[in-house]
Amino acid sequence: MKRVYTLYRVSTKKQVNISENHDNDIPMQRGACKEFVKYRQDWEIVKEYEEKGVSGFKVSAKNRDAIIDLQEAALNKEFDVLLVFMFDRIGRIDDETPFIVEWFVKTAGVEVWSVKEGEQRFETHVDKLTNYIRFWQASGESEKTSIRIKTRIQQLKLDGLYTGGALPYGYRIVPSGMKNRKGQELKKYEIDLEQYVVYRKIVEKTINNGTGSYVMAHFLNDQGYKTANGKKFTSKSILRILSASLPRGCTSEGETSEALQRLRIISDEEAVRIDEILKQRAQVDEEKRQLAIRTKGEAMLSGNIFCQHCGGRITTTHHKDHYFRKDGSEYLKDVLKYRCYHKANKLCECDGQTNYIAAKVDETVSQIMRQVFEGMDGAPEEEKYKEILKKQQAAHTASRRKTVFELDKDKKQLEVLQREIGKTLLGESLYSPEDLKEAINVVKIRIADSEERLEKLDSDMNQKKEMVEAILPAYRRFKSWAEEFDTADLEQKKMIACQLFDRIELGKDYNIIMHMNVTYQQFCSEWKSKNSSQVTA
Repeated sequence: MKRVYTLYRVSTKKQVNISENHDNDIPMQRGACKEFVKYRQDWEIVKEYEEKGVSGFKVSAKNRDAIIDLQEAALNKEFDVLLVFMFDRIGRIDDETPFIVEWFVKTAGVEVWSVKEGEQRFETHVDKLTNYIRFWQASGESEKTSIRIKTRIQQLKLDGLYTGGALPYGYRIVPSGMKNRKGQELKKYEIDLEQYVVYRKIVEKTINNGTGSYVMAHFLNDQGYKTANGKKFTSKSILRILSASLPRGCTSEGETSEALQRLRIISDEEAVRIDEILKQRAQVDEEKRQLAIRTKGEAMLSGNIFCQHCGGRITTTHHKDHYFRKDGSEYLKDVLKYRCYHKANKLCECDGQTNYIAAKVDETVSQIMRQVFEGMDGAPEEEKYKEILKKQQAAHTASRRKTVFELDKDKKQLEVLQREIGKTLLGESLYSPEDLKEAINVVKIRIADSEERLEKLDSDMNQKKEMVEAILPAYRRFKSWAEEFDTADLEQKKMIACQLFDRIELGKDYNIIMHMNVTYQQFCSEWKSKNSSQVTA
């Protein structure tokens, strides 16, 4: 009797236990192989191998336990025939599977049979070619299937339909009223109102207060909120929520549609601001940081304050004094101070102070910020600001139109002069060769100048467009700060100070130099010329 080993494989786990005779499921493959063996009196199935949810196209044979076990058994002469429903159950990789089949036959001496395709022999060159072509076609079909599935899934995503996986925070899934080809109802995303409220809290505290992910997670947990799967919030879950694509109205690949736009929770402006904050939170080079390192604590300045004398970073510390007087009364004093880290730890020669009273520094900085914001009374409304930028763009457009007109005119003149070259050679032109050459050179210089000018105008116009996109969101934030600064809490004031000023330098006798962020400096210079990029207190 010939000892037969069978191999059944399905690419998805859904195909493991489906009803009899279903195309390509394991029960169907097993039934077909047993029926095939029944008509061969000298064959007997002694062992069956199953691979559940294993792709024969994506997973190499060296990573498939069933193939490894079969090869080992073949070398030990444990079976005589390897039987599969179809040869592509062995695999679908065109530069690997044909050689595995050939190895079983020629090296291990095992017959390889398929219920549908018969025995694979290697007696002639045609046999080898047939073997290779079979798996080359199988590989091609897998690639086409993969492309079709990816395209279909992407289209479902653009339609706002659920395609599986973890559910993004802020949403729930509901019946869509649509069915797939198998008659199964598709589900769609819908904004969960309770989670939406929490999502907006996360966004607003991140943007307005600069609240970090750890602090945010503790805040939400203390309020009794839970994640979509009913667990406590963590720093990682907050970061996932803030960077998710669906609340921004797009797929993870950046594509969007009307359906996805209806599902958005945050605006483009908020998304850009969140990305800036997350980037700065992860900023390795602390010298470039414009965001408070910590939003906890009592000091207002953090992240962009430095010693005016040595350039070292300024940190915070508590000076505590506690003792009991002779009369038995208790004396307790706790003063928050800014400290030059380099001088305090003797890391360099610094002729500045070691400590500064934080309350005094914070109040001075707050007064300067109030002076800056007072200038907002003369600031133009947003529409007027847009109009100013629009007029600047219109001036660029007019200059460009004039340059293009002159350029076209010179090019036509050059064509006329170049046509004169032939006439000059024949002595039929009114121009001498020398005059014609000089005239052509003059026109070419004018054309080169116009093209250079046109390129510069286009570059300037692009910069203006980018300015509109970049400045207006910052302008709105600036006006909002001016209106809310006095009533803002400490976290908000920290956030404002770190964004308004690129660098704050603290020196002896509480001399403070504040370098304003160039974007906000532009706003000030538009309506209040006395403001400058450096304010000294």
